[in-house]
Amino acid sequence: MKSLAKPARVARSASGTGRITLFIFVIFLLSGLIIYRLFNLTQILHSSFVVSAQNQYNNPSALLAGRGNIYISDLSSGGKKIIATNKSSFYIYSNNTTIGSPADIAKQIDSILKKGIENLEPLLSQSGKTYQVIAQNLTEEQANQIKTLKIKGLTVASEIERFYPLGSMAAPVLGFVGFNGNQRTGQYGIESYFDDALSGVQKTQDFLGDNIYSKIVNFLKFWDKNKNQGQSAGDNSANQDGSDVVLTLDENIQSMVELKLDSILQKWKAEAGSIIVENPNTGAILAMASSPSFDPNNYSDYKLENFINPNTQEVFEPGSSFKPVTMSAAVDSGALTPDSVYTDSGAAQFGAYTIRNFDNQAHGVQTMRQVLEHSLNTGAVFAENATGDDTFLNYVVAFGFGQKTGIDSGGEVSGNISNLYSGRKVNFATAAFGQGIAATTLQMINAYSAIANGGKLMQPYLVKKIIHPDGTEVETKPKIMGAPISEKTSAQLKSMLVDVVEKGFDKARIAGYDVAGKTGTAQIPDPKGGYLENNQFIHNFVGFAPAYSPQFVVLIKMDKPKGIKFAADSLSPVFGDIARFLIRYFNIPPTK
Repeated sequence: MKSLAKPARVARSASGTGRITLFIFVIFLLSGLIIYRLFNLTQILHSSFVVSAQNQYNNPSALLAGRGNIYISDLSSGGKKIIATNKSSFYIYSNNTTIGSPADIAKQIDSILKKGIENLEPLLSQSGKTYQVIAQNLTEEQANQIKTLKIKGLTVASEIERFYPLGSMAAPVLGFVGFNGNQRTGQYGIESYFDDALSGVQKTQDFLGDNIYSKIVNFLKFWDKNKNQGQSAGDNSANQDGSDVVLTLDENIQSMVELKLDSILQKWKAEAGSIIVENPNTGAILAMASSPSFDPNNYSDYKLENFINPNTQEVFEPGSSFKPVTMSAAVDSGALTPDSVYTDSGAAQFGAYTIRNFDNQAHGVQTMRQVLEHSLNTGAVFAENATGDDTFLNYVVAFGFGQKTGIDSGGEVSGNISNLYSGRKVNFATAAFGQGIAATTLQMINAYSAIANGGKLMQPYLVKKIIHPDGTEVETKPKIMGAPISEKTSAQLKSMLVDVVEKGFDKARIAGYDVAGKTGTAQIPDPKGGYLENNQFIHNFVGFAPAYSPQFVVLIKMDKPKGIKFAADSLSPVFGDIARFLIRYFNIPPTK
């Protein structure tokens, strides 16, 4: 038996040695290939890459040639429409060391350009300039006319520009393509957040990988794919092609809400405003409008503050529209039911602070339903106190406040609920009715979406899918971030919010449909402390329909309207108009 076992051990040892030898051989082979490729890139092709880089530096518009398109959706047809693309245009530049009289040349070309001699002559007079851009965005006819003049030292050239065929539509969402030094890159919004994908830089990142193993594998794939294609270093078009981006925004809904927003801001002479429409079941943003806005085709004509998307980058105190969050916490925790009662004396005292109802009235015995219907501050304070400070804070966080939503757009801010970590009871009391805490409009509509959809906090998103140059598509999948309340609580809150509309906001009602919603009329914090006076408020309305099988949630916000005091009067009619449009647009059958 011993003589039979001994050879078996020798055989296993030989097999192990063979595997080790094979592994070492593979490692040496891979190392050799990597060393060869690095030598090829850094030595043999180095000069070609330098020339290519210099060409791109001298002609930055070439970097736009392969930038992907951005599309806006059309849910009615299932199609899409270009909202950002590239186009060729003409410009002229001068070599001021060789041109003749600046005054004479300015006079000749101004008859074509209509820019004003007083603007053209100073550019032509800058001595020593060998490359001075004189005018951009010329038509082909203007370019040909300039060429016909045959002015020495003046050259007509073509360039590739980013073009937004729908003008200012969704501009704060899109951003624009501007200059970062001599390189054109996406600035703000989608153009910035997806700059790598749109410009094709993502291919370089894919090549680099996330770890040493993926670097080796991706390197070999990249080398194998390109080694026999005969591409010169100066012909990088295949590697520069960017991916296309398709937005969740619907052109028809976006257009409608932008018109509505402009209309109400003009009517009430308000300083600014926003409207968002969200699909509560997926988190897809169907429309996102804000004003003031800008035209990305002429972004240099606007101030920097116009480029901010206030829906994700600015905060406000929501006021009474926050009360459904407070009530959700009270009901879901079991502290109260929709029919629990309290006696409203008209005021609640916290040390030196007195909290009163907006109408300064005492309403006597009230249910929690009536607290929302009558928007009673003292009732919200009662509900928060019954819930308990720690539990209330946990629900506020679970609804997404004080943290970023994670939307696919740059520059998002977190809001501010730091007052709730101070331990001061009065801060919890004011937060119960939406004061002393700050949120973005996106956080607010997303919280209402959780109430509407059965208790799921969805991650909102703006990009439906990315289409790569090879035709492959990557679709965004809806993502559940948490479940702040149960489905049962969601149903109870929807019932309460339906009562709010039915018994309070007649202009938000829609015949044949259950509609849920709540307004907020909030004071504006004064940077010096306290709140602004002279009836300066922020109005907002958040609602959804059909209430028990919601297809959309709408948020409307208006800053400092004049001549009207409460959001119930200023915004509930607007919500009604938008909701009716959406019901027709989605062909939603009546629910009652």
